[in-house]
Amino acid sequence: RQMLRAGSGFRRLRHVLLTHAHLDHVLGLGGLIASLGLFDVRNTLRICGSGETLRFVQPYLASLFPLPRAPVPLEFVELQPGPVLATGQFTVSCFPVKHRGTESLGYRFDTIARAHLDGDRLAALGVPPGPLRAELAAGRSVVLPDGRRIGPDSVRGPPAAGASLAVVGDTEEADTLIGPVGGADALVIEATFLERDAALAGERGHLTAAEAGRLAAAAKVGALYLTHISGRYDPAEIAAEAGRFFAAVSVASDFDRVSVTASTRQKAD
Repeated sequence: RQMLRAGSGFRRLRHVLLTHAHLDHVLGLGGLIASLGLFDVRNTLRICGSGETLRFVQPYLASLFPLPRAPVPLEFVELQPGPVLATGQFTVSCFPVKHRGTESLGYRFDTIARAHLDGDRLAALGVPPGPLRAELAAGRSVVLPDGRRIGPDSVRGPPAAGASLAVVGDTEEADTLIGPVGGADALVIEATFLERDAALAGERGHLTAAEAGRLAAAAKVGALYLTHISGRYDPAEIAAEAGRFFAAVSVASDFDRVSVTASTRQKAD
């Protein structure tokens, strides 16, 4: 329902990345798969997670749909910390997260750094706007009307840094996450409790807003987006507590739209 309301649709959905096996993080899979069937989506859906998570999810889904006769083709992919997938535009990797003895995972998305065409260099060489520039942008050499051959390397500018996003679900500590999320342009992470309830946070295996803020500062991320907020707090309190340690913080809500760019971190630096 939320995906439909957000306008993202289902047709391009190929992977579901699960953080851990707790019900509030996997129970929606049944409704999602049923909706894909109703919309006649025929693409294979790859459900990815740790071995423990998949051992929980597979029987759950089998109780709803007689596998392998689910409404859409399903593939279960067991992940180990490290690379998850790569395309020509971005890579996805995963890393271990500590949460109440579960095999939990966090995820990092990194776009590929690209070198764009240098407009001044193109103009100096007499390459007109249009198809010739499009060919150069695609990495192919072109021949100008005067017979000169121009290669793509001769008109490329310096590589533009790729953007990176780190996403962590539930976690009971932050110290081991500094490396995996380090330098990300944006970090999405839970902040269930305030520091005044740190003892309760420890019992439940969750972070305080202060811990999330300290992590963002130590990892030198560009922006911090807090989720999984306990209903006992005003979100403004959560943001204010984290903000004492890291200024570029906000509490994320459904349907928020944020552009994650490399400049986010550069400005924070």
